[in-house]
Amino acid sequence: MSWSWVDSRSAYADATTWFVDTAGLVGGRWSQPGLGEWDVRSLVGHTSRALLTVESYLDRPAGQVDVESALEYFRRGRRAADDAAVAERGRAAGEALGTGSADVAEEVAAIADRVLARVERCHGEEVVTTIAGGMRLVDYLPTRTFELVVHTADLATALGVPAEPPPRPAAQALDLLAGLAVQEGVAARVLRAATGREGLPAGFSVL
Repeated sequence: MSWSWVDSRSAYADATTWFVDTAGLVGGRWSQPGLGEWDVRSLVGHTSRALLTVESYLDRPAGQVDVESALEYFRRGRRAADDAAVAERGRAAGEALGTGSADVAEEVAAIADRVLARVERCHGEEVVTTIAGGMRLVDYLPTRTFELVVHTADLATALGVPAEPPPRPAAQALDLLAGLAVQEGVAARVLRAATGREGLPAGFSVL
């Protein structure tokens, strides 16, 4: 499973714009429930890391490619997952966005502008140091688009606004989701649920 650099960059940009627009709808609701133990501010903070990690990883070139695909990135991530650490990073990222309602939304938009401008100057073959190891940017970026799509949908749901992502990032996220379902041996279960044969149990995930 692979995508061209143009496709990956465009999907990431569309997902980022959707995130920024949705964060702009929060108003004064930063402390209301967001997702699980996160409030809306922490959920936005966690989602903003799909931008900030691209920026920070570009500052840390890797000497070799250790992870060949987005699917391999998620497979390695499952082995190293630390839910408590992820939750804490989300809270810290939310706090770092500012204090006032306008400040937070403006900071999200500023981060997006900065990161998208930097990605636009890349060619996709840059090898960056991710938490899973060295990866080409063209392979890493779809993992961030996936995060943006999933968590912006979470944010929209928390705010009670439409949660339908733009077509390009939605298609890429679903493509990656299908690959993860095959990798995990649950493709039939996902297909049956998506075609109305049977539901999925609470908490089911391919991640």
